[in-house]
Amino acid sequence: MFNERKVAQMAAFYLGQVPECRMSHLKLMKLLYLADREAVRAFGFTMSGDRMVSMPHGPVLSMTLNLMDGDVESGVGGWEEWISDKENHELSLRQPLRVESLDELSPAEIEVLTAVWSTFGPMDQWEIRDWTHHNCAEWEDPRGSSYPISFERLALALGFNGSVVSELAARIQEEQEIDKLFAAL
Repeated sequence: MFNERKVAQMAAFYLGQVPECRMSHLKLMKLLYLADREAVRAFGFTMSGDRMVSMPHGPVLSMTLNLMDGDVESGVGGWEEWISDKENHELSLRQPLRVESLDELSPAEIEVLTAVWSTFGPMDQWEIRDWTHHNCAEWEDPRGSSYPISFERLALALGFNGSVVSELAARIQEEQEIDKLFAAL
């Protein structure tokens, strides 16, 4: 299930890694995508619960992109509590980050975020975009549009074997069905 507060805290974690607490929205999106991707490798599921899609600048988290762009209304305690509106293609923290306030993130998840930052933090927005184009086999060029990235495609790109992919995909499908039931209430 998509967790807006959690993805806002993931974004806040990354924005808190740079002295000015400001970052290109493209770089921030790639960091969030790569963290979710790494969580699948480590835990068998994403941290955000967001839908992954291929877009011209690489893979993205769909609902998170909508929040970044201001295309959907933020919920109470969600994105807008943590992250400023996009200005000049950049996002920033609304207030100084206190790590103890990241109550949606487990220590294991913070380790994933930290590992992704260690590898990709030094890259600029174009380097990280190009890296995802060349190294994320689940991404396919949508030629100006967007394509969903299936969980099966992602799991196979991460090196999971067929039986594990089927088990993980079934678990994700069950979770999505539960999400639909709650959304209908």
